[in-house]
Amino acid sequence: MGLLWLLLIFSYTFSFVEPDPCQIYGAVYIEKNKSYANFLVFEDDSEAFADVLVFKQENKLFADDSGLWHFTDDKSIADFSIYLTPKKNQADFSIFYIDKESFAGCN
Repeated sequence: MGLLWLLLIFSYTFSFVEPDPCQIYGAVYIEKNKSYANFLVFEDDSEAFADVLVFKQENKLFADDSGLWHFTDDKSIADFSIYLTPKKNQADFSIFYIDKESFAGCN
């Protein structure tokens, strides 16, 4: 019985993996309920302090690299969903929207 508890504690302790914001791209849906979102995201005021610089792609096919996001209103075609939190300390990572595609990605 002791070995079973040890295995459960070990598997629970190492099963949580932090999201890598550098690997997140594609079609994104903005959730209104944070319980349903894949990631909690903070929109930063400054490019210097954001984890990811996001370029809004008009076409989903071109959202194929770090920081290239295509926003959709259709949750069924989204690759991931986010909840925009007003508090940075609650977020998984922070983003800043940019105007130049070539600067998109991790900061």
